[in-house]
Amino acid sequence: MPRSFVDSRGLQPVRASPILGPAGGGVGTNIVNDKGGIPMRTDFQIKNDVSEAILWDPTITSTSIVVAVSDGVVTLSGSVPYYSEKGAAEKATRHVSGVKAIAEELDVNLQGSHQRRDEDLAQSVVNALKWHVWVPHTVKATIEDGWVTLTGEVTWNYQRLSAENALEYLSGIKGIANDITLMAGMKSVAISDAIEKILKKDAEIDEKNINVTSEGGRVRLSGTVRSWNERDEVSTAAWSTPGVIAVDNDLVVSY
Repeated sequence: MPRSFVDSRGLQPVRASPILGPAGGGVGTNIVNDKGGIPMRTDFQIKNDVSEAILWDPTITSTSIVVAVSDGVVTLSGSVPYYSEKGAAEKATRHVSGVKAIAEELDVNLQGSHQRRDEDLAQSVVNALKWHVWVPHTVKATIEDGWVTLTGEVTWNYQRLSAENALEYLSGIKGIANDITLMAGMKSVAISDAIEKILKKDAEIDEKNINVTSEGGRVRLSGTVRSWNERDEVSTAAWSTPGVIAVDNDLVVSY
């Protein structure tokens, strides 16, 4: 019999690694896909592995995260005590093999000294943005009930992301809406060609199954990739191209 244990945070029991069927299946049950007989991971296995990944991440303290999996799509619900733990839970989930997509539905439930008045939080937000060397002065913030909305216009996406990252670990934040826009530049055809050239030169990316289209500075990425890391690499390449103001990443991770 495989060993099992229940973790101290109320997550699902984590079992030693037998191969299980789709409905809890029997030990030794195996599912084979159509790609050369490679075993596919069941929702049950993925759920256990995600729960374990969250359990063993020292930056995640919440005991109220609920994991559900359907056809490889993971839904994270429940609550966390800090905004930063939302990102940590999603990052831990992305590292689990077999995860095709993530629906992050976690609420931030601030406790004790982490509950701050908007007036106090506003000054911390202003300072964090001002002190980050990659955030231009064109970025503005408004705060309402712990929710921060970022607005303004910047030249590059890394500046847009830096503004959000500057606030991620501030105490008192419940959520961040990043409405910062990018200035348009190159023509659509030039943008698509530039991205495709970048993808061909990147050793981490197999561009054969990736489609790139653009219109008015908005880029759409479609097709399949081999991993979450490759999906992120393609997105980064697109955002790094001059003239891109938005990226719709519809790439599917295919195992």
